Amino acid sequence: VQLQASGGGLVQAGGSLRLSCAASGRSFSTYDMGWFRQTPGKERKLIAAISRDGISTYYADSVKGRFTISRDNAGNTQYLQMGSLRPEDTAVYYCAAVALGGNWNDVDYWGQGTEVTVSS
Repeated sequence: VQLQASGGGLVQAGGSLRLSCAASGRSFSTYDMGWFRQTPGKERKLIAAISRDGISTYYADSVKGRFTISRDNAGNTQYLQMGSLRPEDTAVYYCAAVALGGNWNDVDYWGQGTEVTVSS
């Protein structure tokens, strides 16, 4: 699976952005999908994840209530709708895929990062 993230940019605090992650290949629906983010000097952290069937979701406390993860298995794409953005959300965002039986400590596929900058 190849993952292509897009949608990053510069936004003012309180604004919104939607990130997209398009996947190639025919097995997108067999992967749990997630979004990580990373700032300089810090480790990459999982902030949202969605199950293969789209029913179960996970959010880190830092984004809960402000971000929404979703996926379109027919279109091989996952999304991260980000709202009420704060300067501390500034980071490089990465989409990721984990195969059946895997876990988020051992990601199978990474997309390239897309940079989000939130100005105060």
